[in-house]
Amino acid sequence: MKSIYVGNISFDTTTEQLRDLFAPHGEVGAVKLVSDRYSGKPRGFAFVEIDDESVDEAITAMDGVEFDGRNLKVNLAKPRGVWRIRRPRQ
Repeated sequence: MKSIYVGNISFDTTTEQLRDLFAPHGEVGAVKLVSDRYSGKPRGFAFVEIDDESVDEAITAMDGVEFDGRNLKVNLAKPRGVWRIRRPRQ
């Protein structure tokens, strides 16, 4: 299974809704809605695990799709450390 980043989701979206949304495109594993660690409020993105063979199809099919009034941003999730690397300003 590979992890897909799903951004720009409504704060009211549930894990079951995301599971149902991605199910037609492959076998869905874990769905994790990300929330703020201090306030507990949703941050507007999630990670969806999907079987390796269906990852590209799911990304292509779902990127830009309108869901709950918002256009989803879907791409392959990057390893956690990659997001924390910053280039020095010049």
